[in-house]
Amino acid sequence: MAFKDFPKPSQGVQLLQRSLARGRLGHAYLFTGHRLEELERLARTLAKTLNCQKPVKTGGVATDSCDECPSCRKIDNETHVDIHWARPESKSRVVTVEQTRELMREIQLKPTEAEYKVAIIAAADRLNTQAANAFLKTLEEPPAKSILILLSTEPQRILETILSRCLRLNFSAEGARPADEAQAEWLARFGTLAADGQKSLLGRYRLLDVLLQKLAEIRAGVDEALTARSPLQRYDDVEKDLRERWEDELTAAIEAEYRRQRADLLLLVQWWLRDVWLHSLAAGGNLLNFPQMAGAEAVAKKITPHQALDNLQTLEQTQRLLRSNVQEALALEVGLLKLHL
Repeated sequence: MAFKDFPKPSQGVQLLQRSLARGRLGHAYLFTGHRLEELERLARTLAKTLNCQKPVKTGGVATDSCDECPSCRKIDNETHVDIHWARPESKSRVVTVEQTRELMREIQLKPTEAEYKVAIIAAADRLNTQAANAFLKTLEEPPAKSILILLSTEPQRILETILSRCLRLNFSAEGARPADEAQAEWLARFGTLAADGQKSLLGRYRLLDVLLQKLAEIRAGVDEALTARSPLQRYDDVEKDLRERWEDELTAAIEAEYRRQRADLLLLVQWWLRDVWLHSLAAGGNLLNFPQMAGAEAVAKKITPHQALDNLQTLEQTQRLLRSNVQEALALEVGLLKLHL
């Protein structure tokens, strides 16, 4: 994928291309956005542009990749000797100090066959404290002809000492993301069920079952999509150590993407609960996220504004718990049982 292939190039893409054209590319970047997969594509495209053998040029300077030369293909397949990745490990779901030190060791070496060495840390918010501190030294004094790229969907979890040393480019859409058709359909079902007399214990567990079924669908979809794109599907005769590393990275990537999509789904529920709160205050109008969904108004008629606000706080607490190693089903069960519906 080249920069030209990104739909409606964002300000971030335009800024990168202007920096390339002017020869003013930074040594360290933090790419932030809603989807880690999209951020990885952006980082990969920048690495290809820097090292493309037949680049698209503006004023004699490379500003995009051809996406076809041997160098571009190697970077796409993550087999280029000068492009290095670090992703959270599967068991702890963190980027470890050992991974970071190995990445920094590689970046200090001169390029083997490319013009630039590129080090990319996916889910940089998962750098543990030791890894973050090990990374800081190289971040402060990066070697010549090297680019460091951090990717994160939760930049608020990254150490301030790292944030302050990176040029930050936000590739998120402005404001809240609208629900797509499938999400809106699921939320309408959830809202209708929530409004339909969910004070009984059996009713709450029906609501929980709807949520858990949706999460199971999300996990299965993530597993299928990321497994299909894994280098494990393209290379059968790789060395055992490399295969094990790819397997660990795939497991970690699946878990990270599932957690991101789970957070998105719960954010939809949170937006719906906000509508309940606004209805309870009789302050709907243009402030509603889902004005066409009747369930929120029906629930609001049965609870007080204080209870509606308490619902929002309960869901925020559930989201915080899910970022830890708490059992998912238990955290969701407790959260749903606490809701006023």
